[in-house]
Amino acid sequence: MTHLDFSPLYRSTVGFDRLARLMDSALTEPARTPSWPPYDIEVTGENRYRITMAVAGFSREDLKLEVREQALTVTAERPHEEAREYLHRGIARRGFNQSFRLADHVKVTGADLENGLLTINLERELPESMKPRTIEIGIGTTAPKLVDAAA
Repeated sequence: MTHLDFSPLYRSTVGFDRLARLMDSALTEPARTPSWPPYDIEVTGENRYRITMAVAGFSREDLKLEVREQALTVTAERPHEEAREYLHRGIARRGFNQSFRLADHVKVTGADLENGLLTINLERELPESMKPRTIEIGIGTTAPKLVDAAA
């Protein structure tokens, strides 16, 4: 496996150390990525996203969603079942812990469980200071004015 050196990035940028760590961990730890339960990540609008997870057999009480330090964690714990005798057991009933790294300003706006699918809605909410602005150019000593780009 090739290891990339991000030290030039650290020398010429400020505040991107989290991005470099994220890329480094993604390249060095691919085997750790859990594949269960299956999930989809889709774009539903310009700044909207949806994660849909197949969680058949879990109730709302079994599932826990938590956002901490730019990470969304979905955890499922099953209450201990009574012993049963199976001829074939193909339905996974094990708990899980799945994490998703969230970009800056991405917030969870809601979650729903229906027909065995957990749907988590997310939205990027850019602060006003990060939205595009047009600056009017003044003449002589006239002070420039900020013009809203949406106008």
